[in-house]
Amino acid sequence: MNIMNAIKHINKILFILLSLIFIVGCDDDNTSDLQLSGDTWLKTLKLDEYQGIIDNSTKSVVVGVPVDYNTDAMKVTAIEVSDGAEASMKVGDVVNFSFPQTIKVTNGDAFLDYTVTVKHDEAKITSFKLNNEYTGIIDEENHSIVVRIPTSADITSLIPTIETTEGATVSPASGQAVDFTDPVEFTVTYQSATTVYVVSVVQSDSPSAVYVGLASSIDELNPEEKEAANWMLKNIPNAQYLSFDDIRADRVKLDECKVIWWHLHIDGGIDSMTKFEAAAPSAVQAVSKIKEFYENGGSLLLTRFATFYAAQLGITKDGNAPNNCWGQSEETAEITTGPWSFFVTNHADHPLYEGVVSTIDGKDGVYMCDTGYRITNSTAQWHIGSDWGGYDTLNAWEANHGAISLGYGGDGSVVAWEYPSNGTTGGVLCIGSGCYDWYAYGVDTSADQYHGNVAKVTQNAINYLISESK
Repeated sequence: MNIMNAIKHINKILFILLSLIFIVGCDDDNTSDLQLSGDTWLKTLKLDEYQGIIDNSTKSVVVGVPVDYNTDAMKVTAIEVSDGAEASMKVGDVVNFSFPQTIKVTNGDAFLDYTVTVKHDEAKITSFKLNNEYTGIIDEENHSIVVRIPTSADITSLIPTIETTEGATVSPASGQAVDFTDPVEFTVTYQSATTVYVVSVVQSDSPSAVYVGLASSIDELNPEEKEAANWMLKNIPNAQYLSFDDIRADRVKLDECKVIWWHLHIDGGIDSMTKFEAAAPSAVQAVSKIKEFYENGGSLLLTRFATFYAAQLGITKDGNAPNNCWGQSEETAEITTGPWSFFVTNHADHPLYEGVVSTIDGKDGVYMCDTGYRITNSTAQWHIGSDWGGYDTLNAWEANHGAISLGYGGDGSVVAWEYPSNGTTGGVLCIGSGCYDWYAYGVDTSADQYHGNVAKVTQNAINYLISESK
């Protein structure tokens, strides 16, 4: 290699090294956070003279306002940024802050985006326990809390452990012994907000119905399961939450229990028995106890991925679990662009569907949510067909698997089914439709004309299963 070629070679290496240094030094993961010497900071923000709390680490601003304050047209009354910088909002601007807004602070080629949220004063109880053992079921709509405890407990001196929204105070205070012979009022206060909760203690040694879960308490369930569990405890008389470990250890008597419901949600879904067993080890360990309950005449409601449990319990004729399963994650799930439903052809008169059947595309069906619902489409269904799945026809599935089909997807897949009582056992209902969904992340479902059918179908299922119990 001659001298000129050597120089060219060295120059080429230097150029590559400098390029790599430049690439590593430029992080474009968040171009909105481009900044030069702190010259793009938002330093002060007031809306209608309410001071914003600025967090420069998250580029967020929270402005607190009274509980009933109208945020539809708030005026920017003060805004201060770094020297030489400009903000996308100016003093005197009137903006709708009923939802988060963005303020861009710019200085030359550098800028930062701040998310501004207006938050009304809140005074809520978010968690309530007695003696740090018995969890209260909070009904936020009616501002009431019910705590179920054994008859052996002394209810004249129970110690509440209370969690509230940030900054709020509560009276009687958390940790202070209280007599719960009669319902007790707890007053929560934060600035302009005040909420009074009526707490009632119900003593019972044996629940009539149980919601079972993997978590040790209802507060630790994921949002989908917690929504379902809270509904049951508010709407089914003498219902109680138990963990599978509670059942395995015989911590609660099930002598009077007629039905156990398990609704299992796994973000991203599961599609094999191996994944089910890995996701729910405590349920697998409790199989003998649940099977004993079932064989002694107790009924089971298994929904979403809990439908795999029927095979674990030996209830299925061929030992198979649903063969066509998937699901999304709560926070990134899809928004429906139309109503979601499943068909109930030839089964519209089953007690499961009382009061919810509609005509959909010329067939009997059930709507479960409307347009605008965020749904994970978590599905555990049975594919029927000669192409794959093991069941050429619906008759073959019913004969070989030992169940009765009750609901169908648009392609004929089985999304709801029943294992009938055999005379000594209870009954089992399974719902694996992706339409059957309790929780919509970030979506207010109060105006959804169809979402109430989820609760109605569940109420029907529990009533039917209680009638099937021995």
